[in-house]
Amino acid sequence: MRYLILITLIWAFSFSFIGEVLAGKVDSYFAVLVRIGLASLVFLPFTKFRGVPTTLKIKIMLIGGVQIGFMYIFFYQSFLFLTVPEVILFTIFTPIYVTLLYDGLKGQFKPLYLISTGVAVLGAYIIRYQNVNSEFITGFLMVQGANICFALGQTAYKKVMESNTNIVQSDVFGYFHFGALIIGIVAFGLFANTDKLSPTLIQWGVLVWLGVVASGLGYFLWNKGACEVDAGVLAIMNNVHVPAGLIVNILIWGTPTNYLLLTLGSGVIAFSWWLHHLFMKHYHTT
Repeated sequence: MRYLILITLIWAFSFSFIGEVLAGKVDSYFAVLVRIGLASLVFLPFTKFRGVPTTLKIKIMLIGGVQIGFMYIFFYQSFLFLTVPEVILFTIFTPIYVTLLYDGLKGQFKPLYLISTGVAVLGAYIIRYQNVNSEFITGFLMVQGANICFALGQTAYKKVMESNTNIVQSDVFGYFHFGALIIGIVAFGLFANTDKLSPTLIQWGVLVWLGVVASGLGYFLWNKGACEVDAGVLAIMNNVHVPAGLIVNILIWGTPTNYLLLTLGSGVIAFSWWLHHLFMKHYHTT
């Protein structure tokens, strides 16, 4: 639990750094590649290349490719269509995906969760009901793509590690970043905008912080923490960063926001979160 709390505090700043310092100024595919590349370098000295089953290496690489490789691509693109508070709020769907995917990996399906998902979508609509255009819909779907990748990655990692309790996680976590790096290299080669590959000194500082601290240290401790709690606690912790990220963005950056709609929509989304965990209790007692 302590790992999840620590990384939540670190990640609270990531939303604003990406949205306010990088988005639209530095090519998103370049930013993703640099971030993952630095995280890979952090874990390279700790990675055990011998004595680790090849199937386990491949599984962890696939998980990393999804959880941060594809997730970052969706996530960074979403800032081109949404404000930082909207991106933060729309990540609130992640706990629903965590429980659905974790149950799916265990061969279970709980239809009541679809109700809480629908209520959360209503809350998102309220926040932008006067300006629901194609850009908003694109941004919203980008965030959901990122949410699903993040949820699938952490639940799959949790399940894999539950079957490999004899493995020291720091010995193999480098493969997580290596898998993501492959995705980052391919995406950069295919889609990068070469006119936005010259970050300023401040932007380089943000990229280094995101790569070394938020990614390198962050995802290792987050996934390690995910293995030490049950799926319900993990789902809850996926939403703690929402108020933390909003506070950082509004107080430090002062992003212009329609606070009435933000409050109403946030209330509905919070209700969907409460409803979701009510359903979780229902399933646990039946």
